[in-house]
This record gives sequence, C-alpha cells and structure tokens, in this order.
Amino acid sequence: MNRDDQPAVGILDSGVGGLTVAKEVLRQLPGERIIYFGDTSRCPYGPRPGEEVLRFTLEIVRFLEQFPLKALVIACNTATAVAVDVVRKRTAVPVLGVIEPGARAAIQSTRQGRIGVIGTQGTVRSGAYEKALKRLNPGLFVVSHACPALVPLVESDCGGTEEARRVVESSLEPLKKHDVDTLILGCTHYPLIADLIGEVMGEGVQLISSAEETARELKTLLEGRNLLSSEGTDRPAAHRFFTSGDPDFFRRIAERWLGCSVQVIRAAAETSVPTSL
Repeated sequence: MNRDDQPAVGILDSGVGGLTVAKEVLRQLPGERIIYFGDTSRCPYGPRPGEEVLRFTLEIVRFLEQFPLKALVIACNTATAVAVDVVRKRTAVPVLGVIEPGARAAIQSTRQGRIGVIGTQGTVRSGAYEKALKRLNPGLFVVSHACPALVPLVESDCGGTEEARRVVESSLEPLKKHDVDTLILGCTHYPLIADLIGEVMGEGVQLISSAEETARELKTLLEGRNLLSSEGTDRPAAHRFFTSGDPDFFRRIAERWLGCSVQVIRAAAETSVPTSL
C-alpha cells in the first residue's frame, strides 16, 4: 500500500492545541500517519454552549472520515468532555479522548493527593476531570479553575511576551492558595506555554499534560488490534494538516512545535470538503 493511502490516526482540536498530542504521537508512534484538523476559525470552544461544541466536533469527525482512519483522537478537553461518548457511538473506529489519560497521569504523579485542574470554561463546567479523578481515587483533593484568557493567548502566538506572563499570573493566582502539588493542564493548548505556567506555579508543582499518556494509550490500543504501523520504513508517512483558519499562521506554529516542515490546507469542516488544495 502506498503510504499516502495507509489508514491514519485522525486528530481533531479547536485550534493549535492538539499539536501537543500530535507531537507525542509522532514521537511514540513514528510509523503512524496523522491527519489533523484544527478548527482555528471557531476557536475557542470553551465559552461556547455544549450543543454547539458537539455540533462542531461531529462536523470535524465527518470531515476526517473522508480519509481511511484506524483511530480517532479528540485532542481537545472541551470537546472530549462534551462529545466523546456521542462520537464513539457514531464512529466505526476506536475513539480516544484526553481527559481519562490526563487523570491517570496526575494520580501517578501526586505526592500529597492535592490536584489542581486548569481548563476552559466548558471543561471546568462539565466537571469531567473531577469525576475521572474521584472515580479512580475518591480520597483526592481536587480544585478546578477556568482560565479563559489562556487559549486566545496561545492562538495569538504571544506566549513569549511580558503581557503573556501577566495574563498567566492573573489567571493562576486563585489556584495558588490551594497548595496543590500537581496541576493538570486541562486544555491541550496549555503545554505550549508550560514553561511560563511552571514558573508562575513554582518548582514544587508537577505539571501534567495528557498528551504523553494519550499517545501511550493509543499505542496500546493499536497494538491490541494489530493495527500498529511498522516503524522501519524508508519514507515517512504523508501527514496531512487542515485548519479552518489562516494556514500560514497555523503552519508557523506547527513547524515550531513539531520541529519539522508541514503542509497546511485551509478547509471548512461544515462542508466536509477542503476549500483549497
């Protein structure tokens, strides 16, 4: 089979945040082909009503189903909280979210059982992390805090500015009084500014990104179904990246984060066809 036609891992996100998951998939599963859709024109999802997030997510799933898929990763915490169960019922391939893997990683990390969660309004409002954490360990102390200013900060690619530091400090101040030892970055955008978040929270707080655990779970799933692609290939898989927003802006962030050259195509998920090729 031509590698351009091999079944792929579909990854969807509200914008560039899911690239943190894509990076881990590329690292842990180098033989896999990725087809990514970032809905940057409608980002952020966090402030939107749940039914709108569900509709957007299903539109992107329908877009990705144009391609041969072996698995689908909802690399957006808000979309995972709202839509993962519905997508699993409507999709023939296995579907992974990012909340359960992140919760497991946090429990493995915490020393004192005090876990903080930061995320979008939608993720925090859903209580999805608290439910996942308490299901695994009812004795945990869990505090969640919505940080609506952080996704626009990442999507504007301004993470290295002094203004960014002020925004992060202001966003995290209410959480610091709770003396957590572990902080779940409950939005896949946040690892893109993890250094800044770590500086503000202090050395004693372990930051948890669900990306690494999600990629590990994906690998286990594909191995169990005998779907894992061979890593010993002469030519890298032909990854494809789509965005509903500015492809040049998306490409700059993607190449910096992934460390490789990528081609990005502008597409409209609701029409299920690329608007340009």
